Amino acid sequence: MSQGKQVLLFLVDGRPGGLRTAEIVNWTGHVMATQRAGLKDLLRRVECARTGVYILLGTDASSEEPNTPLIYIGETDDISARLRQHSSKKAWWDRVVVVTSQADHQQLTKSNIRYLESRLLSRARELGRCTLDNDDQPDFTLLSEAEKSNMEYFLEQLYVLLPVVGVDIFRGIPSPSNAPRSSGDSGGVSPIFTLTGKRQGVCAQAKLVDGEFFVLQGSTAVPDVRISPELSKASTRQYRAIHKTHRTLVDTGALRSQGDHAVFTRDVPFSSPSAAGCVVLGRACNGRTSWVTADGQQFGTWEQQGI
Repeated sequence: MSQGKQVLLFLVDGRPGGLRTAEIVNWTGHVMATQRAGLKDLLRRVECARTGVYILLGTDASSEEPNTPLIYIGETDDISARLRQHSSKKAWWDRVVVVTSQADHQQLTKSNIRYLESRLLSRARELGRCTLDNDDQPDFTLLSEAEKSNMEYFLEQLYVLLPVVGVDIFRGIPSPSNAPRSSGDSGGVSPIFTLTGKRQGVCAQAKLVDGEFFVLQGSTAVPDVRISPELSKASTRQYRAIHKTHRTLVDTGALRSQGDHAVFTRDVPFSSPSAAGCVVLGRACNGRTSWVTADGQQFGTWEQQGI
């Protein structure tokens, strides 16, 4: 069973949409998050005079996938000064998250924040859940073995805390294909589920990881989604949505056409087993009954265990 964590979330002005701070008990990190409209309140905080990493968040208007996050990740010795620069030079962002230390005597060093920036950028690219506004990819590894270990622990806690303040782009396990198989209550990783479409000639495997349903790399799907003119209006809308998701995965390289089928080139998260099944089969799909374990247990039955 995974170990619980006590999170301290504080609404600075008492409003859920205002400035928030977040910490994990016995962790040295400190996270602040706010809307762009609340930037002036954020800049007054003493933490903004410290070294740290920051994340600017907006929406990628050029993406074919609705609400795709556009983000910029940076590091600085003076967060306040850097955010003032971005306020005048970058117009697209509407939220900001700042990661610092809890106290002045525990401040992150320049090497620490450069390492954190590098690792956050790598993870964002690996997960592929956002568009990055960063032009380069720093590969900073000039830390001692002990310092790297400390920073990796720091990142583990940060990945847990960021979704609490509404940042899901780093959420989950970057490579569910390599995640250990479990009974479903260890780290939020499920058994492997398989979906076979005999008529379509496709076969896909998936895991539930940290609440998200990942179709695994190497799975096959239909090469495209066809919309029949004989469908009802409601079914046509559904098939158009499936077609759009499938097309986006092809355009981004997550799905690669190979003759009469397409192959997942990486692990891809979906909001539900049904959403994943629709893309794999190219049609409406009840994921709770269609995805099964090696011993024939349906996803819905597995999910109900212990309830």
